[in-house]
Amino acid sequence: MKILTLMLALFAGPALAVQPDEVLADPALEARARDISKVLRCPICQGENIDESNATISRDLRLVVRERLLAGDENWEVIDYVTARYGEYVLFEPEAKGVNLILYLTGPTALLLALGGMAVYFRRRKAAPAAGTAALSDEEARKVAEILNE
Repeated sequence: MKILTLMLALFAGPALAVQPDEVLADPALEARARDISKVLRCPICQGENIDESNATISRDLRLVVRERLLAGDENWEVIDYVTARYGEYVLFEPEAKGVNLILYLTGPTALLLALGGMAVYFRRRKAAPAAGTAALSDEEARKVAEILNE
């Protein structure tokens, strides 16, 4: 019984986000609203978009998106409106300009530096003689040969 309750709770979460009273009558507008809602982050639930979030602010944002679409706005106009009101934080993929450019370039730069560091390390490791493998003197080589011949 506990397993059934747990499974129902897990599967019911995302289904409860968009309420039936929010759905637009026009399927094309509703599809556009869903597309826009998937690129807007909930200001409270940091890892969810407003389409999946049950937070009150997400419901308000979903309603604002639908109102703007009914007013005749294009998708980018709706996104710009919400971004102007809440900041770039609400975008799951902020534009790669200004300070955000640093965030976009940090990952690839760190990867290139790490690969370069690994290349230098392996090149030096290959060129350096192994520890404790100094060349034997003539006398030491003769003693080793005698021991091996025994």
